Amino acid sequence: MKSNSRRLTFFLCLAGIAGLICACRTKTEEDLVRDFVNRIAHQVEKKDVQGLLSSLSEDYKDFEGRTKETTEAMVKDYFSHYKGIVVHVLSTRVDRIEAPRAMIQTEAAISSGAAEVFRKLVRASLDNYRFNFQLIKTGESWQIQYAEWKYISLDELFPESLTILRKIFKDF
Repeated sequence: MKSNSRRLTFFLCLAGIAGLICACRTKTEEDLVRDFVNRIAHQVEKKDVQGLLSSLSEDYKDFEGRTKETTEAMVKDYFSHYKGIVVHVLSTRVDRIEAPRAMIQTEAAISSGAAEVFRKLVRASLDNYRFNFQLIKTGESWQIQYAEWKYISLDELFPESLTILRKIFKDF
């Protein structure tokens, strides 16, 4: 019995040390970019207009020519029309990082209000989007310099996005 207790203690200590080592490793630029995308998703869910705008560079433009200032009006309008926004980041592909620039593609399933309740009932995502971002690193932070997005069907999702959707919505 003492031997099993010692083994258990040894393995718990070993697992703890391994956890500390993993937690202490330096994050790569890809890790930082993915963290940035997740932070943006959280800002959208919280309807944090100022947080979201701080994620845009001063020279930001989107595919329809909106600047940071005109994007603020669009975001405020969007937030005023939708309640309970939920963003599931499905996949982020880092196409290129050459500091201080990066190009990424992110797929997200977005739902809100009554649609979110419906989604939970039928276990299906309602709105899937692919975002193409050009990022620029200022100091220690990434910001979006250019963005474009489009609605995509389930058939157009990256394979890894479908895998994540299946995990989120069991029996999908």
